[in-house]
Amino acid sequence: MQKAKDRITVFEHEILRFDKGEKQITKDQYLALEKYCGEGVPYFNLIHNGVRFNEYVGVLQVGKTVIEVLPKADKMSIGVEVEDKWRKTLIDMLKAVGSFDIKSTSDSHLKIKPNTILDLYFEMFIKEVEYLLQTGLVKQYRKKEGNLFALKGSIHFGKHIQKNITHQERFYVRYSTYDVNHVLHFILYKTICVLKRINTNTDLHGRIGALLLHFPEMPEIKITQTTFEKINFNRKTGQYKKAIEIAKLILLQCHPDVSKGRNDVIALMFDMNLLWEQFIYVTLRKIKDKSTEVSAQTSKDFWQPKAGSKSKIRPDIKIIREGNTFILDTKWKNINGSKPTSEDLRQMYVYHDYYNAKKVALVYPGIETSHEKGCFIDPSTKEVSNKQCGVISLQTMDTIKAWGIKIRKEFVDWMNEEQ
Repeated sequence: MQKAKDRITVFEHEILRFDKGEKQITKDQYLALEKYCGEGVPYFNLIHNGVRFNEYVGVLQVGKTVIEVLPKADKMSIGVEVEDKWRKTLIDMLKAVGSFDIKSTSDSHLKIKPNTILDLYFEMFIKEVEYLLQTGLVKQYRKKEGNLFALKGSIHFGKHIQKNITHQERFYVRYSTYDVNHVLHFILYKTICVLKRINTNTDLHGRIGALLLHFPEMPEIKITQTTFEKINFNRKTGQYKKAIEIAKLILLQCHPDVSKGRNDVIALMFDMNLLWEQFIYVTLRKIKDKSTEVSAQTSKDFWQPKAGSKSKIRPDIKIIREGNTFILDTKWKNINGSKPTSEDLRQMYVYHDYYNAKKVALVYPGIETSHEKGCFIDPSTKEVSNKQCGVISLQTMDTIKAWGIKIRKEFVDWMNEEQ
């Protein structure tokens, strides 16, 4: 029987099979992913004896095996150094767009070097709960009822007569109690138990065990999206917000293998197209120029049917600089020096026309930073028009700070450039 590996690293659009290949999953893991895929997840497609990953990146954990899916703009190079580069790039991009904007109330640094983004989220949750235990768990009032020897609260006469007709020394009452048994702690305790089962990072085992030892045991409840929607934070419980956010991410993305109990699936995956768009947007928003305004997903009405709602047109990023409009559309794919697709160019033509833009541009990742000029053809004269559509490729850099500076300079130069 094939032995499961603890960790498998692949890149987006790669294939993992259980019958061949340098990197393999076990058949049991494939069956767990097959069952998980049946729930309508978009992260991968099933193929013969394996899976093909899509444009989603992050971590899929099957049982104790972590499958890390990394982004990759360069499809040629391979190796551990390349994996480390793109792992760091992914984490830095997620931090930049706010996916890791979970600053600990205690304001202390993380203690381990994360192997994957899953480890990072796990430790952030542990840090938050450690802080809550240190400062004292919040108590809340809750309703209770029971058969007591002392009169407390109000008597439930129906049940009092039913249960105490021969026990006049007792009272069946409804009353309020003030303790730590409430939904916030139910969620946190369940998350700690889930981490105990699925965590594979040895550096976190001891801290998870310590949480289970010190956190009061809570009743088991079914937790769904609705559970989190009903939570209202107040002045006393506001410090729970970050821990609950991570707990929501973990609990709603964990799919237990109830049949065998050893191939639970947890997914922490991000749409790379959306992440790329958000990253470019938050980077350009830091342009320090009062004459430049950057907005995302600015929609306009585009088409009105005789019956029903209007269709809208919505470019990824709109920039207004010194009264001129510039439109950007981000695409997470490496075109390797080839031309954009006709579909992408048609989309940009509409943006140019509809927003009366000075320039538009398609923004791709690349193995080197480059900017190619191009203009649309005037349909009436068949000549090159002054409607410019650029193709901008952006190479990653060693640090996210340096990359951000480079990106902002590239776009400021592009906007200032004469047509």
